[in-house]
Order: sequence, then C-alpha cells, then structure tokens
Amino acid sequence: MNDRRPNGAEAHDAEETARKVADWINENDPATRGFGMKLERVGPGFARLRMTVRPEMLNGHKTCHGGMIFTLADSAFAFACNSANALTVAQSCDIDFVNPAHEGDELIATCEETFHRGRSGIYDTVVTLADGTVIAHFRGRSRTIGGELVATGANG
Repeated sequence: MNDRRPNGAEAHDAEETARKVADWINENDPATRGFGMKLERVGPGFARLRMTVRPEMLNGHKTCHGGMIFTLADSAFAFACNSANALTVAQSCDIDFVNPAHEGDELIATCEETFHRGRSGIYDTVVTLADGTVIAHFRGRSRTIGGELVATGANG
C-alpha cells in the first residue's frame, strides 16, 4: 500500500519536487559522484541510476565487488525514498547477488517504492546490465526522520 501516489496537478508538483531533491542529492553526495553514478530518471518514489564498472571496482575474482553493486543500489534507494522532500534514511537493507558483473559493464539500478505509510517505506531495487540480465535484488527499508532537503514554497 502506498499513500503518496499523486495524480493530476499534484503529480506534476511531485515530479518537480523529485527533480529538485535529486539535484540536491547530486550536489551533496560525494560517494555517488565519486563512483561515477549518473541519474537517468527520478520521480515520486522512483529512481534509475547507471554506473560503469571500473578496474578499481573489481575484487580478487576479477568481478565487480559486491560493495560497489550495493552502493549503486543504495544510491538509487536514496534518490527514491527522499523524492518527496522528507528527510529519509535507510533503516535496513539487504541484497541478493544473482550474477557477476565485469569490468566495463554498465550497471543500471532501478528503484521503486513498494510500500509507504507514515514514516516507514519499503523500496525494491533491481540492478541489471543494459541487456536486462539481473545482477542483484536489493530491498531497502526507510525511515523518515523529519525536515526537508530543499526549500519549498515561494522562496524555494
């Protein structure tokens, strides 16, 4: 169940808010920028990021380190769960790795809100290759802690 899905004029405002929040995150999140993640799309309760696997992201098996895949999924989760401009953090997360990724692969993390009520939310992220091959399934549970990321209203 999701009590935040707007429609009509509210949907346009929600899209604009999600874009403003995404700009704020992009500006203030050095980890996301440092790993070369690029935001492809954002909306209410939704985000899609892309990252190329670089040589320094490999583990001893010459596959993408699981922490890099987790970080990409976690960043998509951050964009999605903060998209309503309510300061929100991860309460818990888990990931299942189902296929390896290799140097040069383009990873795409698509995160969608599957539940939100009150201060709690659940977000599912699928990390894939461009051809649709699933690399990992990530589930994040969020907690809204109060406050906003960007100014709203006439001065925002």
